[in-house]
Amino acid sequence: MQDKKTFFAHPTAVIDEGCTIGEGTKIWHFSHIMPDCSIGERCNIGQNVVVSPQVVLGNNVKVQNNVSIYTGVICEDDVFLGPSMVFTNVINPRSAVNRRGQYARTLVRRGASIGANATIVCGHDIGEFAFIGAGAVVTKEVPAYALVVGNPARQIGWMSAYGHRLEFDENGLAICPESGEKYELKDGVVSKI
Repeated sequence: MQDKKTFFAHPTAVIDEGCTIGEGTKIWHFSHIMPDCSIGERCNIGQNVVVSPQVVLGNNVKVQNNVSIYTGVICEDDVFLGPSMVFTNVINPRSAVNRRGQYARTLVRRGASIGANATIVCGHDIGEFAFIGAGAVVTKEVPAYALVVGNPARQIGWMSAYGHRLEFDENGLAICPESGEKYELKDGVVSKI
């Protein structure tokens, strides 16, 4: 842990040596921050959260209560992890077989939201501003701005950076009703214009 404490940690939180925690971050009741992880600035780590070794959380990441973030996970800035969602880190776990050296990487890109009780099977990246519905089980890559739901998760639409469903016209254009930002859908890829 760094020498100068510029973050808040509840007295019941356990913060192991060797982790880096950014300025303005808050860590709440009964959470465990394990060695060699990196947590950015202005993050909020809810109650009963586990952040495993070598996990990287960018700036302004919001982690709700009862979330497990296992080794191999990288979350870029402005990611939202909903209550009780979970990441896996081994594709074929067995109690009697040690696979600690086989952790798969999962990258959650900037601005993505993962809903309550969702499961992200390891090795499948989540695109920028993607929206994973509550209870979804992600078993494959999720494109930027995609809205996915269900078990297994399937794409049912597109979302704006502000979290609104995008309705594309015949020219492949959509406007976010909150921000007024414009989006284009071309060849199955959404981009902000």
